[in-house]
Amino acid sequence: MKLISRIILLTVLLCQVPSFGQKISDDSLLKKANQEIYNNPDNAIRIGKKLLQKEKDINKSIKIYLLLSTAEIAKRNFDESLRHILTARELVRKTNDPKVQSSFFISTAVLFQQMELYSKSLETLDEADEYLAKLPDGLPYKYFETARSYALRGMIYKSQSNPEIALQEFLIAVNNFEKVKDKKTTYFNQSIMYYNIGYCYLNLNQPENAEPAFIRSRDFADLIKAKSLEAFALKGMAEVQKQKHQNQVALELLIKAQELGKESGDLTLNEGIYKEMADNYLAMGEQNKYQIYSRKYIENQFKREQSELSSINNAIDAHNIETQRKSNEVTTHYDNFIIVSVITGFIILALIVIMILKTRKRNKNYKKKIQQLLRS
Repeated sequence: MKLISRIILLTVLLCQVPSFGQKISDDSLLKKANQEIYNNPDNAIRIGKKLLQKEKDINKSIKIYLLLSTAEIAKRNFDESLRHILTARELVRKTNDPKVQSSFFISTAVLFQQMELYSKSLETLDEADEYLAKLPDGLPYKYFETARSYALRGMIYKSQSNPEIALQEFLIAVNNFEKVKDKKTTYFNQSIMYYNIGYCYLNLNQPENAEPAFIRSRDFADLIKAKSLEAFALKGMAEVQKQKHQNQVALELLIKAQELGKESGDLTLNEGIYKEMADNYLAMGEQNKYQIYSRKYIENQFKREQSELSSINNAIDAHNIETQRKSNEVTTHYDNFIIVSVITGFIILALIVIMILKTRKRNKNYKKKIQQLLRS
């Protein structure tokens, strides 16, 4: 499952805006927006756009665009997410802050991973690692972003059916998240990590290790009241129960997950829930309910794939635009080089001509003097 959209927890911004008769700083608003990315992404987007209208600082604007992109990913609106990423990329070219640069490239890698452009995602992560290497060791931010990088690599390996390698990456990510002093900032991420660790164990046929991982995922989600993350954890727990042939227990967990996930409207979450419900009803011999949820699963899957296909086309267009831009830069550079070379050539030629004329004139004078000496 493509769940990496939930690993992004962007840095809080600073400013102040008036609200409800008193001043609330922009960092508080951004904190609220980050907390609502998964439960209420529409409100997170409203907050981000409001702050963006008056923000003048490039680095802060980049962070707001990344927030908007993350919220759109949570809604599976890849078109809008990509649009925000492209806008942020233009601003990134104007900054030298390795924190902002690393955060941007990791968030961009997330988008590519969501669209299953895995090689492009890994390539972008390599770029992010170059900027992370510039940050001093022991910095909480470095641990946080390093964890995100390993988490995303784990997601890619997991989607490529390499659960053993993915599990190693996820465990490294968890280890880095635990090094962040402010534990509350990692609860979102640790919930996601343990969810994926649980699925790695399921794919390795180790349900006895999977269930504790899903429980830890749910506990972290509950700490921050992240309903959609809790719903994902419950879905994982239901899958363990299905493997134990406890179908009624699995259905109860799935119904609770469905209720918790309503606010987020996550297509991937709904798709997974519908599939699991269909499978459990089939195992229980309830054909009518099996057909209902099987149809919902197919419809939801089609809707998600259409959204992703549209975004991939836009990503290709964006790649072509970027390639054309680079080509134009090379062409402009080459044209400038030619112009400079021609001007330099003319100057050198002019100097040579001047030198030749002076030499000829001097030789004529010498010749006249010699002739005068011979006559005398």
